[in-house]
Formats: sequence, C-alpha cells, structure tokens
Amino acid sequence: MFINQSQNDATVKFDVEGRLDTTTAPQLEEAVKQGAKNKKTMIMDLSKVEYVSSSGLRVILLAHKIMAATKGKLIIQHPSEFCMQVFIATGMDSILSISV
Repeated sequence: MFINQSQNDATVKFDVEGRLDTTTAPQLEEAVKQGAKNKKTMIMDLSKVEYVSSSGLRVILLAHKIMAATKGKLIIQHPSEFCMQVFIATGMDSILSISV
C-alpha cells in the first residue's frame, strides 16, 4: 500500500493506493492519528484501493470517530467500486460522508 499525504492549515488528505488489509492497516492508522491533529477536515481518496478488509474498515471507522470527536469531518473521496460495495454491504455508507 502507498499513502500520499498532503495538508494545509485545516485539512489533511490521504491518497491511498493498493490493498488496505491486516498487513497495511497499521500504516494508515498511524498516518490518520498523526495527520488528524489540529485539522477540521480529513479527506481519504480511495479511488486506487483495490481491496479493503475488516482491518481496513476499522481504520476508516477510527478516522471517522477521531474527526467526529473534535467536531471535524472525514470525507471518503472517490471510493473504488470494491470499496463502495464493501461500504454498502457493511452499512458504512450510511455512516460515512462519501463523495463519488
């Protein structure tokens, strides 16, 4: 998995590419925890994520909770077809803010 992070004063963005699974989820979790500090918006571009496991979903939900706790917002941007199917199957599409 590859994560490209960019940020400005209020926003942090993660462009995630590859597989988001048990092996790679800790890498994204650490990036989320560090990147969320003092930010109002977190954007995760998942357009190049080919697979997401329950471990990956846990990190995405963690990012949502971290941002909500500070009255911020997580935006899932351009989820791949696979990611969107998983979000729908798990009901996370009703929890997350998804921009297709």
